Amino acid sequence: MSGLDKMKSQILDEANHSADSKIAEAKAKAEQILEQAKAEAAAQAEVISNKAQADADTYIQRIVSSCEMQRKQGLLRAKQSMIAGVLNKAYDEIVNLETKNYFDMIRRMLDKYVLPEEGEIHFSEEDLKRIPVGFETEIEKIAASKGGVLKLSKESKVMEGGFILVYGGIEENCTVKALFDAKRDELSDKVQEVLF
Repeated sequence: MSGLDKMKSQILDEANHSADSKIAEAKAKAEQILEQAKAEAAAQAEVISNKAQADADTYIQRIVSSCEMQRKQGLLRAKQSMIAGVLNKAYDEIVNLETKNYFDMIRRMLDKYVLPEEGEIHFSEEDLKRIPVGFETEIEKIAASKGGVLKLSKESKVMEGGFILVYGGIEENCTVKALFDAKRDELSDKVQEVLF
């Protein structure tokens, strides 16, 4: 082998060795970059995963809270419906009491609401037709016991149960509906205590 061939061979060997060294170095650098990228990706994936888990937990809590609120609202509506049903039934039973019991109730109401003044009492057309014999005299006696005068009006008023007192042109609504409406909250509370 001639000197020129040796030189060429030596240059090629050095070039190959340098290339192999640079390739190995590049591979090592690429491996390092890849490992670093994997580590960064893993860290980002964990951050993303943690955020996704936190978001999912928050969403689940909101759903659970919303479901609980809907359950409570449904329960409240059901309770209110039951209470209203009981009050409506009680109202219907009072308005449709048998004549004797109905007018016994009217006597008690008169004793409570009659004023020591001169006035008139009005009933519904239906109640005027079923007033017991002698009840007009009882009305006058109850009014007198309170220091007043109360005359039974033959003019009916449109109402369902109870009566209307008229003193000096001012009406006092003593219908069963008005009394129920005035005491609705108190009655609702009592029904709720009994039922729940």
